[in-house]
Amino acid sequence: MDDGADEIQRRMSRRRLLRQMAGVSLSLPYASWKAVPAWAAVGAQHADRGLKATGPPPAPTSLSPEDDKFLDDLERSNFLFFWEQANPQTGLIKDRCNVRVKDNGVVASIASTGFGLTAICIAEMRGYISYQEARVRVIATLVFLWRKLPTHRGFFYHFANINTGERVWDSEVSSVDTALLLCGILTCKQHFQDRDIIELSHAIFDRVDWTWLSEDTSLLPHGWTPESGFLPYKWDYYSELMMIYLLGMGSASHPLRPEAWSAWKRTTFEYGGLRYIGSFAPLFVHQYSQAWFDFRRKRDKYADYFQNSATATEVHRRFCVELGKNFPDYSDDLWGITASDSDKGYVIWGGPPAMGPIDGTVIPAASGGSLPFLPEASLRVLKNIRNRYPQAWSRYGFVDAFNPLKKWYDTDIVGIDTGITMIMAENARTAFVWETFMKNPEAQRGMAYAGFVSYSPAVAPSG
Repeated sequence: MDDGADEIQRRMSRRRLLRQMAGVSLSLPYASWKAVPAWAAVGAQHADRGLKATGPPPAPTSLSPEDDKFLDDLERSNFLFFWEQANPQTGLIKDRCNVRVKDNGVVASIASTGFGLTAICIAEMRGYISYQEARVRVIATLVFLWRKLPTHRGFFYHFANINTGERVWDSEVSSVDTALLLCGILTCKQHFQDRDIIELSHAIFDRVDWTWLSEDTSLLPHGWTPESGFLPYKWDYYSELMMIYLLGMGSASHPLRPEAWSAWKRTTFEYGGLRYIGSFAPLFVHQYSQAWFDFRRKRDKYADYFQNSATATEVHRRFCVELGKNFPDYSDDLWGITASDSDKGYVIWGGPPAMGPIDGTVIPAASGGSLPFLPEASLRVLKNIRNRYPQAWSRYGFVDAFNPLKKWYDTDIVGIDTGITMIMAENARTAFVWETFMKNPEAQRGMAYAGFVSYSPAVAPSG
């Protein structure tokens, strides 16, 4: 029983652990950080009056042949996880797997499946697999999602048995994990331009009843269970929530009201003179929505969210370098802390401000998911890990986490962390996922209703 309980705890979602957080650890130095209650301050009615991050916009990515080859090797390895750790008949993909032994786990997550559907599009485009192989797997997945995987009002349960689709661990019907799955489905719809894929994608997306989720609130709940109804937690502060609201507003069948976009709070943080919208949450909140939605050179009345993520990532890099005083493995060549495995289980950590019992653990997905925002700095970290820490590498790319100070290396690959790394590597190389996904009318409508407009960011002098 104890082993089973440990396994359940280890596999708990990021969001579940975030819910359990009682506070933020401030036991480590974090320079000049402060939170500004800025909700009232960001209510401007015109785009040019919204919050402006002070960091320079990232330069257009120009990868050397060596860097491009490195990312191609990384993506090939990442893709193998989504291809091999799936049931070909259901298309469901494992939440995680132990890469050091034969993994017999049967727990799939719909979030991992959403990342995996996108990974198949990348792999077909790159020639890692044939068009026919990719099409067969995608159609098998969509048919199972449409006909057999249990849903409630079109939303999917977070965890399912990879072979049967049966709900696992009394998991919730999840709004964010359904959104991650839908992003993968919409990417397939546009990439393959196949009649069967298009029809199945429309059927699955249009079945989602966003009006049920927002029946008596503009702030969407995290989920629902048949045992207790809606969860008490709301998507009320800046986080990966942007994809949920934009997809809901872009629905043609059951759309969210446009005012939902302004319901959630955008708190301003400041660190070392850099200002950005953020949360008391790990780095991944700045990455997930931007894996698919293309926020480059766009803004709503509040912010340029691409630039905001670039600034937040730069702040995190500086924060980690500063932590090098306490943990000498952290440096400009080795940084990145986001929700991950650790030698003591799954942990929500990051900063600034410092959160969680930070102990020198490095999470490759932190820099992997940051590749479009800080290309040079992120590549430097990933190449350093690959060259200096061979035990952090596996058949499927980087293990989820490692700690050089403790000489601890994870045995597991986590689907969502591998997925954000693969997608952001491709976006940094070619913008393929952004350009494919944004062809969807659902994505275009969502951003239009949210008030996004194109603009030309001021480019700060380099160097």
